[in-house]
Amino acid sequence: MEVRYEHSQKEVRGMTTEELRSSFLTDRLIQEDTIRMVYTHYDRVIMGGACPVKQRLKLETHPELKADFFLQRREMGIINVGGPGRVVADGVSHDLARLDCLYVGKGVKDVVFESVDGAEPACYFLLSAPAHASHPVQFLPKEKALPLTTGSAETSNHRTIYKYIHADGIQSCQLVMGLTILKTGSVWNTMPAHTHSRRMEAYFYFDVPEQQRVFHFMGHPQETRHLLVGNHQAIVSPPWSIHSGCGTSNYSFIWGMAGENYTYTDMDLVNISDLR
Repeated sequence: MEVRYEHSQKEVRGMTTEELRSSFLTDRLIQEDTIRMVYTHYDRVIMGGACPVKQRLKLETHPELKADFFLQRREMGIINVGGPGRVVADGVSHDLARLDCLYVGKGVKDVVFESVDGAEPACYFLLSAPAHASHPVQFLPKEKALPLTTGSAETSNHRTIYKYIHADGIQSCQLVMGLTILKTGSVWNTMPAHTHSRRMEAYFYFDVPEQQRVFHFMGHPQETRHLLVGNHQAIVSPPWSIHSGCGTSNYSFIWGMAGENYTYTDMDLVNISDLR
């Protein structure tokens, strides 16, 4: 598990491209027969990826957590972006098709990730945050995730948002989690840009074609920076930073948040004309 620390707005203003990438971009989280974790000190969120191909993968604790098991003081959201899979939580099996979600609450001791067929492996994106109370394990298929179609072809941001873990969906302590799928011909996400100083956010990009990229915009609204993002790469977004992107083709991404509240609409909008 890699550990990353916070950076102030002042530091980010002077960062080189490589410094920005090493601080906020995580390269391929999805690696065969591996659970990879990145611990960020922004609200102590952990981003991870698991891809069981030839073996089952067990969620282990890490010395950095000082915990007897991974979810002793944490909760976790799991979304499958690969082939059919199965997650076993304390002996109970849950089948996850592509884009299905499973929430696993504080106190669950054993979590195991499996693929139904190693030739078409499941690929799980994991997002974990500290939890102060226990909520039950809950499964939600994509079809029941309250889809919201928004944007338009005229502004190149026609997209469907699926909300999984939020105040009116799967209950959690502080996690908010869902995904966005852009329509063919649309490339912009999360516009108008915004910040939410009461919580951080993580982005995990998928369905990005091999030779295409997403320009992910971050930074203070009047001091924006950008990162080039490929398939199965993730971004950690500080509470003071905008988080928006434009791709060279359409793509999809998982978004997740943690912090002071989990009200989906808690955001501070920034007019496009005010961005610099």
